Amino acid sequence: QVQLVESGGGLVQAGGSLRLSCAASGSIFSINAINWYRQTPGKQRELVATITRGGSTNYADSVKGRFTVSRDNAKNTVYLQMNSLKPEDTAVYYCNARVGERDYDRWGQGTQVTVSS
Repeated sequence: QVQLVESGGGLVQAGGSLRLSCAASGSIFSINAINWYRQTPGKQRELVATITRGGSTNYADSVKGRFTVSRDNAKNTVYLQMNSLKPEDTAVYYCNARVGERDYDRWGQGTQVTVSS
């Protein structure tokens, strides 16, 4: 069992910052990686950032240099620090866990980020 809960979304002006949290519970040691995705109506789901079990990170070109993914192992939480936000960053952000030997998916409920111009 792995459960994920996102939080930290909200309304922010362009140029501002938000920090999203993905709190994991259950079989924490079964998690191979945490991904952040975002979904906007009319657009394909986009992989924003990844942090692996070993701490390696990857970012979409659209957010590279502005977003940072990190983790706090003591809190079983992964963060997505979003700086220099743009209106095009507006989306529902989801955390996704790749779990276990077969690398199956678990998803959080999503948190809305709205960036006003």
